[in-house]
Amino acid sequence: MLSAEDKTQLLTEALPYIKRFSGKTIVIKYGGNAMTDAQLKEDFAQDIVLLKLVGMHPVVVHGGGPQINGFLDRLGKQGEFVQGMRVTDAETMEVVEMVLGGLVNKEIVSLINKHGGKAIGLTGKDSHFIRARKLLLQGEHGENLEIGQVGEVDSIDPAIVALLDSNDFIPVIAPIGVDDQGATYNINADLVAGCLAQTLNAEKLVLLTNTPGVLDRDGKVLTGLSAKQIQELFADGTLYGGMLPKIRSALDAAIAGVGSVHIIDGRVPHALLLEILTNEGVGTMIHA
Repeated sequence: MLSAEDKTQLLTEALPYIKRFSGKTIVIKYGGNAMTDAQLKEDFAQDIVLLKLVGMHPVVVHGGGPQINGFLDRLGKQGEFVQGMRVTDAETMEVVEMVLGGLVNKEIVSLINKHGGKAIGLTGKDSHFIRARKLLLQGEHGENLEIGQVGEVDSIDPAIVALLDSNDFIPVIAPIGVDDQGATYNINADLVAGCLAQTLNAEKLVLLTNTPGVLDRDGKVLTGLSAKQIQELFADGTLYGGMLPKIRSALDAAIAGVGSVHIIDGRVPHALLLEILTNEGVGTMIHA
């Protein structure tokens, strides 16, 4: 238990950060263990409500990989990934849309509202505010890789998010996009969060993950990285697999002018508050 003196010190430490980021947009990608552990889910919802109450504008973009895998298992389908992207045929797309746009999205909305927030759930299909195009991947030898209804962001209309923010609502966004013909696409949540942070001119982009941050080859956390250092980690193979879209999203956002990008350990209770409102933080910060 913290003493009264310790609690006072924590509150006074948070004050300059509250003043600095009041009125600023914070885009948070919510995923990993923080989405599956019951207490961590409660912690996350409380963190989001507190950020809103002290004057920040949190915008949540969520994943749902474990939940999607669970439904696919029931159908006897094995999840397949290429370069960190889920291969998405028509049947898998139906599951993705049901799980992300329905089950997961509404659970997050309900938890935030339970703790005193005013959350509204959206997918990119609402008002077609996330326009998508088919993602084209190439193999090691330049061949085209077919991964189905997987998209990348073509454009984002910020109007609906701005409207919600201005009325003290907290947007909770499932990463599903739509093209001009009405076709639906599964988009990596890290990529959506990064593009949204750029579109909204966010002060921060925070990506919750299942690691302490970006790790070097010895497993040590790299607490501060530049764009050049990130590119070197790509080149020497330190970064690979599921970390690729996350790091690419972070790097693009930093270069595009997002104030700071953070990859943090979502397994730490109240990781979001620790990263935003304390001196030490709990992960890796990336800058241009």
